[in-house]
Amino acid sequence: MRQRERLTDALSVSNILPMSIDQLTAEEREAALLAQQLEITEHTIYRRLSKVIRDEGNATLLRNIAEDERKHYQFWANITGQELKAERFVVAWFVFVSRFLGLTFGIKLLERGEARAQRAYRVVLHLDPEVQRILDEERAHEDELIAMLEEEHLRYVGSVVLGLNDALVELTGALAGLTFALQNTRLIALVGLITGIAASMSMAASEYLSTKSDGGEIARQAVKSAFYTGIAYLVTVALLVLPYLIFQHYLVCLAVTVVMAILVILFFNYYISVAKDLSFKKRFFEMAALSMGVTILSFGIGFVIRVVLKVEV
Repeated sequence: MRQRERLTDALSVSNILPMSIDQLTAEEREAALLAQQLEITEHTIYRRLSKVIRDEGNATLLRNIAEDERKHYQFWANITGQELKAERFVVAWFVFVSRFLGLTFGIKLLERGEARAQRAYRVVLHLDPEVQRILDEERAHEDELIAMLEEEHLRYVGSVVLGLNDALVELTGALAGLTFALQNTRLIALVGLITGIAASMSMAASEYLSTKSDGGEIARQAVKSAFYTGIAYLVTVALLVLPYLIFQHYLVCLAVTVVMAILVILFFNYYISVAKDLSFKKRFFEMAALSMGVTILSFGIGFVIRVVLKVEV
């Protein structure tokens, strides 16, 4: 785990006798119990996930990780002399996230949430050489297994990015221009849906032809690349047009659409930053600035067109 890895590098381990519960201070005892709690919770999460995923290779990897976490839990149990149960809510949450957003995302998100583990291990790391061994095993074995996980949809992130980015930039801009030019929410929704659906099919077709032209193994993925691009575009279209079907005032609709676009950008870039270990801030602000810049420009164009052409709807 990255945080535990940094902690290991930062602190040294003294070569003393193995600790026991009688040797621990109140603070150290609390930290040991917390470490024990985290290990049994992670063991339960990995074990539950290994039973619900279909890919047998990934299931085997998760069972191996779960077994390591069980051993780590037992180490702490031997010291504290207590038996603890996994945190039900935490287990249920990460199992849900992993099934809904993908196994890789769920596990990497779990590994990022190690603030409590860091505090616990900071307190007890110097007490026993066995703690160092556990951390080394976490770093060498668990990271290796997580890196081996494979999920099909993560191989098509580029296609999803293409679909999302085009939909956010093109449709948000188009809706902004239409909002001031037409000032009729139902009409704007109608034009936006027609434009968005046509654009999604065009984008999917372009992605298919582009991937097909690459030849070789990549060409065999052309249909799936086109599918992911088109679906990403359509979902974004639906979210951006939805406010025009709910609210009455066209400016309220535009404001909600802009907020929706920001939320889509936020969610997607956070997902990618976790699943693919990429920078979140840079990608988010770049994508948000591009989309909002086009929106503002398109809104101005809509104003000019309405005034120049004297459009009345």
